[in-house]
Amino acid sequence: MIIEYKRRREEIIIFQTELQDKIKESLTSVLPVAGIVLLLCFTIAPIPSSTLMAFLIGVVFVVVGMGLFTLGADSAMTPIGERTGAYITKSKKLWMVITVSFILGVIVTISEPDLQVLASQVPTVPNMAMILSVAIGVGVFLVVALLRILFSIKLSHLLIGCYLIVFALAAFVPADFWSVAFDSGGVTTGPMTVPVIMALGTGVAATRSDGRAGNDSFGLVALCSVGPILTVLILGLIFSPDGAFYEPSEIPMAETSRDLGTLFLGAFPHYLEEVGIALGSVILFFLLFNLIALKLKKKTFSHIMAGLLCTYVGLVLFLLGVNVGFMPVGNYLGQILAALPYKWVLIPIGMIIGYFIVQAEPAVHVLNRQVVEITSGAIPAKALSTSLSIGVAVSIGLAMLRVLTGLNIMYILVPGYLLALGLTFAVPQIFTNIAFDAGGVASGPMTATFLLPLAMGACEALGGNLTTDAFGLVAMVAMTPLITIQFLGLAYKKKIAGAGTAAPAAETLWTDDEIIELM
Repeated sequence: MIIEYKRRREEIIIFQTELQDKIKESLTSVLPVAGIVLLLCFTIAPIPSSTLMAFLIGVVFVVVGMGLFTLGADSAMTPIGERTGAYITKSKKLWMVITVSFILGVIVTISEPDLQVLASQVPTVPNMAMILSVAIGVGVFLVVALLRILFSIKLSHLLIGCYLIVFALAAFVPADFWSVAFDSGGVTTGPMTVPVIMALGTGVAATRSDGRAGNDSFGLVALCSVGPILTVLILGLIFSPDGAFYEPSEIPMAETSRDLGTLFLGAFPHYLEEVGIALGSVILFFLLFNLIALKLKKKTFSHIMAGLLCTYVGLVLFLLGVNVGFMPVGNYLGQILAALPYKWVLIPIGMIIGYFIVQAEPAVHVLNRQVVEITSGAIPAKALSTSLSIGVAVSIGLAMLRVLTGLNIMYILVPGYLLALGLTFAVPQIFTNIAFDAGGVASGPMTATFLLPLAMGACEALGGNLTTDAFGLVAMVAMTPLITIQFLGLAYKKKIAGAGTAAPAAETLWTDDEIIELM
């Protein structure tokens, strides 16, 4: 009895310590964004006090929610993906790999909250048609991604072929549907899908014994982002997108503290239900797969279930904070900044916010930890985070330029992807694999609920077209990290060549100090 009590006490202490670390991590990610918003509010872009208070409460929910979510992802979502991937691969049954990965891909995609938001914003396409087409796209390409790992196919070759098909198909789809299609590739790789998909790749790669297995465990998110773009473009051929629009977010007004509390309490049941339905499908899959195949020990099973509870509570708090607190502030700031005589200030302010806000994306923390673990710290999180932040900053600057000028999105996406795909021939493979995964994880709920409303608010104030001028921001956020992170790999390769040594093979890992020197 005493031994059991001590063991449980030790587990509680470990849990508290890990949670404190996660909350500190999320606090350092969110505080810079909050500081920038407050600075703007008290200087050039004043906002109503009720909206500001809602934002500050939202900051608290986001910090605590992200801490709980990342803890849950580490202790539940990741182990589920890894164990599932390892089991289906060790079974040596190709039909099992294809069937299980397709079902899991469809389930986690339907569970993604951001997808529900996107589907509701395209009135000319039935919600279920949009959701199912995107889910099938992810399921099919998750199968392709796992087969790539098993048969050691180079990621860059697949990506080049896929994007050639994407842009060829886009030529036959009305321009009004382009932003919807490319945004769908970004919203599907959010906090629900990324931990499971990346861990699934790690589990499959772990069954290989060659030196390139670790490198090939990346790239799943990249391929799973392509599937929805293709399927939604096909929808654009079937359904007429004429008249499609996105509804602007409402700016909540609360005259009293009671009204402010009502804003959050009123939305709370909605997110409890939304996340419950989303996570419920993942839990059901895990329970059935564990009963049929995994048969985990009681202690391991209990640990994963506790992690799923943390994931649930964390995601509810996070979505409550970003949707009720962050979204209205983003929209209002966009309107105020666009109404200034010097509206060009949207570009540098958007870039600064984009630089910091990407670190508040839950999936970014999952990617950072996985990169450090797989490469044994050879690619440090700081180098990856800085490259990712620079990429998102550039994308938001370009997005604000589009809002101000009405520039066609294809004038940015086509040369951007050509550059990104061209770099795959000159960059060590591990940087290419990580770069294309990073593009997917960067375009998560913080992008959809703060940066996108910022562009929408500015577009509304300028009298622009929301569909063609504001949307597509998610697509650009998903594109620019492909370039900046590959430039990190290119800089390292040139550094090696300048030192007169042979360039390392694609599967070689590098020292922490050498990569940090590039930053």
